[in-house]
Amino acid sequence: MFSPFQRLARVHAAATATDAVIAVALAGSIFFSISPDAARNRIALYLALTVAPFAVVTPLIGPVIDRMAGGRRAMILVTNVGRFVVALLMIRHLDTYWLFPEAFALLVFQKSYAVAKSAVVPRYVTSKINLVQANSRLALIAAVMSLVGAGCGAILAFVGSPGAAAGAASVGYLVAALMTFQLPKVPVAAQRPSVEERNELRAATILSSAWVMAGMRGAVGFVTFLLAFELRGGEEGLDVNADGAALGGAVAAERGIDIVGDPSAPVWHYAVVVAAAGLAAFGGVQAAPLLRRRLIEEIILLGSLAVLLSTALLGAVSGGLTGMMVLSGGVAISAAVGKLAFDSLVQRDAPDANHGRSFSRFEARFQIAWVVGAFVPVILPIPARLGSVLVALGMASALLSFVVSRRRTATAEGGPASPASP
Repeated sequence: MFSPFQRLARVHAAATATDAVIAVALAGSIFFSISPDAARNRIALYLALTVAPFAVVTPLIGPVIDRMAGGRRAMILVTNVGRFVVALLMIRHLDTYWLFPEAFALLVFQKSYAVAKSAVVPRYVTSKINLVQANSRLALIAAVMSLVGAGCGAILAFVGSPGAAAGAASVGYLVAALMTFQLPKVPVAAQRPSVEERNELRAATILSSAWVMAGMRGAVGFVTFLLAFELRGGEEGLDVNADGAALGGAVAAERGIDIVGDPSAPVWHYAVVVAAAGLAAFGGVQAAPLLRRRLIEEIILLGSLAVLLSTALLGAVSGGLTGMMVLSGGVAISAAVGKLAFDSLVQRDAPDANHGRSFSRFEARFQIAWVVGAFVPVILPIPARLGSVLVALGMASALLSFVVSRRRTATAEGGPASPASP
């Protein structure tokens, strides 16, 4: 007999593995084959549209869903069924421009699933003490199953076609949807937030930590699309259609000047960068519970910022494929460790809060930060090395702001800069 958390873990494993399969299908479709400029316009439009669901769901629909008996379970079911339907549509539209709205509908469902999953985790664990461990296990499952799903998707795309991978994804989402029916129906919140809950969640430590997490989640979105555009295409070669261009090109080629350009990076470059991020995330979720036994949450968050700052600088210095691997790995491990530290901090400093409701609202804000971060490299063609510098500057600012906020809080409370470890 599976416990409620084990049932949720099974749903999460199926959903995250299938997300990786569909990502491979997209990589072999028109999504990555049209010119970068044309792709930027479409992706910018749909990224802007993804903000709307979170802006509406959190303040309006969220409180209603919180108090429904099967509210968040129903939301998980809707996100899995929605992805199943979108995957079926994508099978027919992998070579048409209909793929763009379908791909971003899939993104909205994926982000909505993350919000719903964060809300139900506290209701499916035996005690609040196990909350960080539970989130760590789910993150570990996601890291492992994403690698498995990416491998299966690559095999299907190589042996068959991107359509075969999309077809397999539709089956995976259907399995995840059917598994969702086994989750218990429990309300996330039986009543409105109390005064104590509101006051605790507005504590200076929680608010400053939430800004740190939003910054790191924004960095994840930024780096995801920065590297996607960097790896999907480079500089175009010489256009020999103009009068005299062919002769000029011949002279340039004779002198050893490149006239072919770099229209696209090898597929294995993309695979290596994704693998680096996956392995780093895997290491992060393994290390987070061990760090929590020895360090308080604030120190872990500071360490996560420092790691991301360092790897971004190293990526800028290294450049090329090595720099992109370092940057993607640094972002992945910092976001993984930082999120688990933030969850633990909320649990520690807001004991009277409904953690299911609280985490779902924080997660919605973090998803908006992800979209905003992703929007920047979509509308602005930024080289990967410059992108690494921008990430480093952003994280340096976040680290300085967090330290200053902690000192101000300590001064106001008349105590040490960091609370004692529980």
